[in-house]
Amino acid sequence: MKFEFIRAEQACFSISKMCRMLQVSRSGFYAWTRRPPSARQRQDAQLKVLVHEAHQKGRCTYGSPRIHRALRNQGVHVGRNRVIRLMREESLVGRMRRRYRGTTMSEHQQPVADNLLDRRFTAHRPNERWVGDTTELSTAGGKLYLAAIVDLYSRFVVGWALSAMNDRHLTLKALDMALRRRCPAEGLLHHTDQGSTYASEDYRNALERHGIVCSMSRRGNCYDNAAMESWFSTLKNELGEFFESANDARVKLFDYIEVFYNQQRMHSAIGYAAPAEFERAAA
Repeated sequence: MKFEFIRAEQACFSISKMCRMLQVSRSGFYAWTRRPPSARQRQDAQLKVLVHEAHQKGRCTYGSPRIHRALRNQGVHVGRNRVIRLMREESLVGRMRRRYRGTTMSEHQQPVADNLLDRRFTAHRPNERWVGDTTELSTAGGKLYLAAIVDLYSRFVVGWALSAMNDRHLTLKALDMALRRRCPAEGLLHHTDQGSTYASEDYRNALERHGIVCSMSRRGNCYDNAAMESWFSTLKNELGEFFESANDARVKLFDYIEVFYNQQRMHSAIGYAAPAEFERAAA
């Protein structure tokens, strides 16, 4: 460790002075620098390349659990603690999740549904349980609203829509994408909060026409839709919530949701597989 420190700081301090302060010999330091790297050092160098590749593939969002799983998926047998050490040495960090802020507008006189989901955020097959919600984004020109629907079976984002208006047309557009993409059978449970856009007559009629059962969180209880709030938190943490323009937001959201999240990003709730990969394997 002393010799490594001297080599790292030799551009800033005299080698002789550092050897004297650390009580090591100059000859010992120079002999150490000429010594060929050990087998473990060579292996560390190779692993660092793979760690960097996994970190870049995860769009610089992966922490040690996903990096470790990515290496295992490649057949590389390495301990989690070693991955943590290598990431620390290379100054590689994952994105820390931030708290999600909701945009629910529950001050309305529309009828609301019972909480049939009851915090059961898993499913045994695709199109068994969907969760949906809306969140606020910012641009230089003003606010944008993103409505999204996630299948709890695989965490696949089945529908989403973006608009400058947080109204029923936004949520209906996200629902329409989900219905066209998945064509669910009757009996699907669709859970949201009690927002006016989800409690509107148009939205409830759309669910009824397709035989979808409506479920809603209890008023003011964010934990009843925790899976959806977690997804928005991940989105904002990894992509951000400020965009240059509406078009910039639309392009980046498409790339994040359809290209990265659905097809590539490893999800801990489904064994560190990507949602699309998980569904293909199950099928």
